[in-house]
Amino acid sequence: MYTLDHPWLLLLLPLPFLVWWLLPPYREQTPAVRIPFFEDITKAAGIGPTEGSVVPRANLLQKIIGPICWVLVVLALARPQYVEPPIEKTEPQRDLMLALDLSQSMDTRDFRDPEGNLQARVDAVKTVVADFIERRPNDRLGLVAFGDAPYPLVPFTMDHGTVRTMLADTLPGMAGPRTALGDAIGLSIKMFEQSQAPDKVLIVLTDGNDTASKMPADKAAEIAKDNHVRIHTVGIGDPAAQGEEKLDAAVLEKIATTTGGRYFFGQDQKSLADIYALLDQITPANQKTLSWRPRIELFHYPLGAAVLLVLAYHVVMWLLSIGASHRRDSEAGA
Repeated sequence: MYTLDHPWLLLLLPLPFLVWWLLPPYREQTPAVRIPFFEDITKAAGIGPTEGSVVPRANLLQKIIGPICWVLVVLALARPQYVEPPIEKTEPQRDLMLALDLSQSMDTRDFRDPEGNLQARVDAVKTVVADFIERRPNDRLGLVAFGDAPYPLVPFTMDHGTVRTMLADTLPGMAGPRTALGDAIGLSIKMFEQSQAPDKVLIVLTDGNDTASKMPADKAAEIAKDNHVRIHTVGIGDPAAQGEEKLDAAVLEKIATTTGGRYFFGQDQKSLADIYALLDQITPANQKTLSWRPRIELFHYPLGAAVLLVLAYHVVMWLLSIGASHRRDSEAGA
């Protein structure tokens, strides 16, 4: 689409006509020497006297080119532009971090799939979380694994394929046999520091209690709250177990409550899938669509045309003057 950035400047088009119509022509008088025998001199020279110098009149070519150049210059001042079709960019408004417990206890085979077969906890988690990732196309996702210590596997990215690949390659015990829940939350908060998203969500999944953290989990939750990070916690362990295997549901619930999130408990793959489906509902897609239309400046075309017309006029007049000079020389020689 072609448009003018300053269309009001087209009001200048009749300006030369208004100047010619309203302002009187310029005249200048100069003193002259009076000669008593001026008439005799003019008769002898074969010329007649005049009242003053004659202003050279514009030729036809000037009368045509002048208005055309004025129109082209005013058009250039109005800045003609070509506006291209709109370009849209979708900007995510939520950064979502997934923190997964990969301690050795995640290899326990006490989870049942939809067919009732027993499987390792980590296999159920991979299946459910991968499906959750598929349903979050508009969020930037990150992935943290924790055991004896937390490890950033994937920073925030829109490349969900990489997140799924890293998730599929995780193994129980790869981060150590114990559980560092508080440190995992602390690392996740650090990864949120560069986030500009208005909505920051951390989903923590663990099957044991915190036995390896340097930072207490409740303290980490307070820091997360101060940094506007909402934490949802998912427990899949056995609350009746002892030691490392015991799921500390009270701590997980306190973490979620402190940050404005929710705590969930999953007993099998179906309940875990239901939990992540609910998480998908309570964190609906949040994105902003940015749109702009690139503009290509075209003012140099009319401006260049005006310059070329003026140059062409002077070249033509120069050639005509050379031709007239040759004719006068020829007539004088004859």
